[in-house]
Amino acid sequence: MANSSHGDFCGRTRREFLWEAGGKFTGLALTSMLAQDGFLTSQAMGSESGSTFRNPLAAKQPHFPAKAKSVIFLFMYGGPSHMDTFDYKPKLYPLDGKTVPVKTKGRGGAKNKGRVVGPKWKFKQYGESGQWVSDLFPNLATCVDDIAFLKSMTAESPIHGSAMLNMNSGRILSGFPCMGSWVNYGLGSVNENLPGHVVMLDPTGGPISGAKNWSSGFMPATYQGSIFRSKGAPIIDLKPPQGITRDMQRDILDTLKDSNDRHLASRVDNTDLAARIASYELAYKMQESAPEAVDFADETDDTRKLYGLDDPQTEEFGRRCLMARRLVQRGVRFVQLYSGGHHNDNNWDAHGDLEKNHNRHAGRTDKPIAGLLKDLKRTGLLDETLVIWGGEFGRQPTAEYAEGTGRDHNSYGFTMWMAGGGIKGGVSVGATDELGAEAVERPLKVKDMHATVLHQLGLDPNHLSYFYSGLDQKLVGVEHVDPIHEIV
Repeated sequence: MANSSHGDFCGRTRREFLWEAGGKFTGLALTSMLAQDGFLTSQAMGSESGSTFRNPLAAKQPHFPAKAKSVIFLFMYGGPSHMDTFDYKPKLYPLDGKTVPVKTKGRGGAKNKGRVVGPKWKFKQYGESGQWVSDLFPNLATCVDDIAFLKSMTAESPIHGSAMLNMNSGRILSGFPCMGSWVNYGLGSVNENLPGHVVMLDPTGGPISGAKNWSSGFMPATYQGSIFRSKGAPIIDLKPPQGITRDMQRDILDTLKDSNDRHLASRVDNTDLAARIASYELAYKMQESAPEAVDFADETDDTRKLYGLDDPQTEEFGRRCLMARRLVQRGVRFVQLYSGGHHNDNNWDAHGDLEKNHNRHAGRTDKPIAGLLKDLKRTGLLDETLVIWGGEFGRQPTAEYAEGTGRDHNSYGFTMWMAGGGIKGGVSVGATDELGAEAVERPLKVKDMHATVLHQLGLDPNHLSYFYSGLDQKLVGVEHVDPIHEIV
């Protein structure tokens, strides 16, 4: 018993005491980790009296000082031809009509040779940087010293639907949050009267994979894109029913919010309910804020002309570009504009007549996009607004069919560009081969572009994560990804 007197602590053996003490210290470590993840904070909220609601879109601090505050993504749906726009390939011109050995893979399958389609537009050098731009973009060509061209982009799929998901969400499968959702999840919104994520579609219709491209995936619905129209009411069914005043509507929402708050108090992990509360409040605020945001009454005639609103060919896309500027000016984090919709030649998918297709879509967008960049620059907004241009992939240097000038899809090498938001202007990164068939110098993946966007917004792409299905999910995937340092 002598030994037991030294080994017994309040009826416990030394081994039991050490086991319990070790468990407590282990528990402290676990508690620390849970606290860092915000788990204990959210649990504690459930026991507090009063409202437990926190707006999911409340502004948050970035990981480090940001260069950009907002993003405008100009999505050229269908896949513009890089060797006919920004990727000058002089050796293609004399090869027009000749069959050459070249490996391609697109909608028409894998091929080892093909008939060359020479570029249909001439190229010139512009700006102090001497960047090459085709005659398709005479207005945009005047902005090259503010643009960084990514000439070695690659995608994970040569098929529209999966390639678009890859470009928007980083995955070729549906069910994952898009880039706009990640941005708003990471930073919140500085204007709680407008959505943090806005999408404006082409009047011909939406893209082939539809709303999956602006979905919040496994995140709360608060972060998904809100569709804005360029004409009429920006959002359908935004106005209250006839006979319902603002005061009456406020009383209804307050009563509903009180009920939802009580329900949420013991269910703090119910993100869907928190998102619904936020959506009610946002809709109420947007009834006054959204119409003002898309009202151009205070815009000068010079500004309207800058965007091409005086020309029937450019008026529609110009309105959306001007609306994008007004939205980021009012604190909207992420705006995406689609050029092209529906199928075939309603978008940039030039399988048949390349000249007819690209003349149409470049003619609609060239002046408005140049106007957007110039307007952002003269108002000082370009310093804090990151503008992205590109499609889901590019086009092949060879013809798809036995006759005609159509080009098939090319995910092996294509061009995108970025401007503003701390991006270096007048530079080009990477290169495709002499035919433009594939990236051969500094190949860039979609996740490299995504990492650059997040980095410019002050978000660490390798640490911005959302816990789902047992994993810390990230926009850029599981492997470490660096931003494109040459342009930041």
